[in-house]
Amino acid sequence: MKQGTGAVLRVDSDEGQAPSSRFPGFHKLTLEQRLAELERRYGLSEEDLELLRSAETLPLGTANTMIENAVGTFSLPLGLGLNLQVNGRDHLVPMAVEEPSVVAAVSFAAKIVREAGGFTADCDDPLMIGQVQVTRYGDPTIAAEKIRAHKEQILALANSFHPSMQRRGGGARDVEVRLLPAPEGSRGEPLLVVHLVIDTQEAMGANLINTMAEGVAPLIEQITGGHVYLRILSNLADRRLARASCQIPLDALADFDMSGPDIAEGISQASRFARADPYRAATHNKGIMNGIDAVAIATGQDWRAIEAGAHAFACRDGQYRPLSQWYVEDGHLVGRIELPLALGTVGGPIKIHPGVQLALKLMGTHGAREMSMVFAAVGLAQNFAALRALGSVGIQKGHMALHARCVAVTAGARGDHVEKVAHLLVKSGTVKVDKAKEILASLGPAETHGQPERS
Repeated sequence: MKQGTGAVLRVDSDEGQAPSSRFPGFHKLTLEQRLAELERRYGLSEEDLELLRSAETLPLGTANTMIENAVGTFSLPLGLGLNLQVNGRDHLVPMAVEEPSVVAAVSFAAKIVREAGGFTADCDDPLMIGQVQVTRYGDPTIAAEKIRAHKEQILALANSFHPSMQRRGGGARDVEVRLLPAPEGSRGEPLLVVHLVIDTQEAMGANLINTMAEGVAPLIEQITGGHVYLRILSNLADRRLARASCQIPLDALADFDMSGPDIAEGISQASRFARADPYRAATHNKGIMNGIDAVAIATGQDWRAIEAGAHAFACRDGQYRPLSQWYVEDGHLVGRIELPLALGTVGGPIKIHPGVQLALKLMGTHGAREMSMVFAAVGLAQNFAALRALGSVGIQKGHMALHARCVAVTAGARGDHVEKVAHLLVKSGTVKVDKAKEILASLGPAETHGQPERS
């Protein structure tokens, strides 16, 4: 695995130390008790608490300014992944997702890793690529040489469109030229592509990259005598990789009446399967993205760009492969993940969406680079939880236990009946709505803990 050029962020003193992400029994608390605990630990304001209580975290007026033809907002459950520790710092993980097992899986896996020392993570500088496609340029070698000879002029022009970014230490850093074979074969014109390599600092960077790429296009046409068509960023952010790893003693893995080495063997065999077979690798990586996408949505990131970059990176050597690897070494199960993560703390909906601002406050990351390390650790935690189940008792046992809650609600359960019905469904071995209705009919009135019953 590639070693990162970015420094590992660590906090070595108590100053600025985030509150613990350990909340034993958090899932057993009522909603109001959870909010009270968050208020106590994180100093949430009454406005923050009301935002969490409300079904509408995004005002319709704000939504109307964000997209065309707005008619409303759409909600997802917002949960907290617990127990995550990355480079010695604790982080709550806000996750917007409808799948019942995702938040529980991250919390469970993070607890096991935490007890083994937590995740270690690092990342590259936030370098992104803007692509400028040149056609009708004449001799490709001569055109490429001309562009390289005018590198400083191109960089100066690019940076003139975002001088404040350059003053902050970012901006266009390099110009690269790529000559690609024509997709039509020898009869076609080879593709001449100019790459602007841009440090986007705290931004994901799409808008500033596109502005720079469009801005330098006329100069590139003048230099080459060619014609420019596409001028846009690439979502294969392979200069902006994040990595996370963990080591878990084998004895700490024992569960399901299986020994730790047996569990570890199942996980390492699952990893081998994904490395060899793209059919398995696709599902392996989907599990990783279950966690990453949920955090991306909660924190206002461009999750479509993250998905595109991750899957393109997964097939960089010609075969689609897993983004993570697991193996046994020196009495430990070792897990590693590496993927592109173009994240931002500014731009897009981040500053105007009140729910996103609150999610970032809870996560407690210091900038986009530390955020990318947390995202990578979440992906590895999600992957570990899935492979641990797959390599032992199978995925359905744990999944169906969580799915039983949704089935119970669908059958009409409310208040404390939800957990009771779910428990009895799992115990019966039949997690179906009809069975849930039968169980519900045998119970007395529910206690709703202050929440009104819905008709």
